[in-house]
Amino acid sequence: MPIEILKESPIVLPEYEKVPIAFHVETRFLVTPIDNGLDGFTFVEETVTPYVKNYDAFENERPTAWSKRFDISHWGIFSAFEGANRVGGAAVAWNTPEIEMLEGRKDLACLWDLRVHPDHRNKSIGYKLFSSVVDWARERQCRQLKIETQNINVPACRFYARQGCELRSINRYAYGELLDEIQFLWYRDL
Repeated sequence: MPIEILKESPIVLPEYEKVPIAFHVETRFLVTPIDNGLDGFTFVEETVTPYVKNYDAFENERPTAWSKRFDISHWGIFSAFEGANRVGGAAVAWNTPEIEMLEGRKDLACLWDLRVHPDHRNKSIGYKLFSSVVDWARERQCRQLKIETQNINVPACRFYARQGCELRSINRYAYGELLDEIQFLWYRDL
């Protein structure tokens, strides 16, 4: 059955949130500076003790909490459907001053969320959602799309690289000492 991508209103976020975002972590990128970073970094994919990462496990991070934290009136919400079944979603933030990731710029959009149901992953749904986000950002005269992920989400890193995104920032201390994760910021010129 073909996948249909629909632009929706934020009112659908309770249904959107039902698509799981959790993923299995089996590897991570070990990031090591060369000559204290002057000669760049090495990235080595290493095996870790498997675990599940679920961003929706944090009540304040769930899609249904976004409107309580931010003015999402300028956001784009996209949903992927296979027939009547919601199988994926993407949210893109734009023109939202309280989002630091947007750097106060009107020509920058931020892919805030991208999720595909586990039973439907690796079927080009993420690609279709990402393409819809890129088109939406271009319609708002954005020059760049920014995406945050972590070194523990190796499949996402590989996905964003395939979409023409460039890793332009690595923050080894973005999440404090509680999380053993490194922030990666990707940019896609539009």
